[in-house]
Amino acid sequence: MLHVVFFEPRIPGNTGSAIRMSATTGATLHLIEPLGFDLSEAKLRRAGLDYHDLADVQIHADLDAAKAALPDARVFAFTAQTTTRYTDIDYVDGDVLLFGPEPTGLPPEVLDDPWVTEKLRIPMLPGRRSMNLSNAAAIATHEAWRQLGFPGGV
Repeated sequence: MLHVVFFEPRIPGNTGSAIRMSATTGATLHLIEPLGFDLSEAKLRRAGLDYHDLADVQIHADLDAAKAALPDARVFAFTAQTTTRYTDIDYVDGDVLLFGPEPTGLPPEVLDDPWVTEKLRIPMLPGRRSMNLSNAAAIATHEAWRQLGFPGGV
């Protein structure tokens, strides 16, 4: 299945929403520390509703630990700093969708890491800095899942 990776997320509600999205799509959610919140925070629990037990969430101490857990995967880093659209990719089982923290996005050292296969963007109107993290992850995950034929979905 797909892997959604949040690099150093800061806002508990976004991560809670991503937990719910992961539970409903079958994607594994990977969180790379440090996190900007405690995993027991009420906002995180509320946003994830009762889906926490249905989601596969893995915590990694740093980027190197995440890379070790996903060594052979294709990694698509989402950024406004590229022209390739997320819809231009033919996704395959096991792909990684990598997102940066709010509000800065992925830092250059992550975007330029050899682990990253390609940088992708979600189109927006001009003059807008970025989308909400959980919304962007949901858009990309559902496109990749759609291309895979919605395995396990009803």
